[in-house]
Amino acid sequence: MRIHHLNCGSLRTIPPFGAVPATGGPGELPELPAVCHCLLIETDKDGLILVDTGLGTEDTRRPDRTLGADWVDYAQPALDPRESALHQVVRLGYAPRDVRHIVLTHLHRDHTGGLADFPDARIHVHPEEYRAVTDPSAAHHRHSVDAFMPAHRAHGPLLSPASVEGDTAWFGFPGVARPQGLRCELLLVPLPGHSAGHAGVGVRADDGRWLLHAGDAYMYHGEIDRTPPLDHPVLDPVQQGAQTDAAARAATRDRLRDLVRDHADEVTVFSAHDPWEYARLAAVTGPSWDGR
Repeated sequence: MRIHHLNCGSLRTIPPFGAVPATGGPGELPELPAVCHCLLIETDKDGLILVDTGLGTEDTRRPDRTLGADWVDYAQPALDPRESALHQVVRLGYAPRDVRHIVLTHLHRDHTGGLADFPDARIHVHPEEYRAVTDPSAAHHRHSVDAFMPAHRAHGPLLSPASVEGDTAWFGFPGVARPQGLRCELLLVPLPGHSAGHAGVGVRADDGRWLLHAGDAYMYHGEIDRTPPLDHPVLDPVQQGAQTDAAARAATRDRLRDLVRDHADEVTVFSAHDPWEYARLAAVTGPSWDGR
């Protein structure tokens, strides 16, 4: 197994996305655009697996139609086709059809833009996220359907709910689900609060360590590596506007902080949009395209 860290969409939010130190003094990290942090996993038995898809090629061509003009105006995406997962997969010498599985943390626009670039892939989500968009009686159904952009699902993606196996837990996180048809050690770990069925994606590398893609459970590393948690003034309003359950999101953040504190030797946790986490992990594994 080989795991690539990809930036599939630089987001140049206004005001600038700079680090906020605990002291409140001058920024201690370089100012960087937010990222759409995705994983590309090369496996022997399951083909290529994408974890989230960031922004797709059609998003770079017609962003107002596929992403929404208001979101584009706020997020200021770079709209560089070279950042698309499709372009990066091809750069690695693969064809789009080699991506056989896509595992999503949730169904928001900055995570689903690349779905149409891989029309043959099977799309895996946590069963609570699947229910939210397919069952009119589910909580947050209308909000969930509206958040799953029509342009990103117009091709009829093969959406598949992962399977929850009894009381399966992962480092104390309950309700863990396994994507159907995958033989590698990959799990969907419920991280509630941001969307109706928001989940992290845990994948066990060949060295035995786990990577946990925490999606939008948090957006700035200060939220889980500082006590008390340090929010980011640009991203905190984004979180508050998108969340389905503020109390659940805060509880998830606190559980992730405990996970990092107690199991740092076993698990590496990162979020979808923190550019400093992305830069650190991509520097270790070597990205196929760094987006800058």
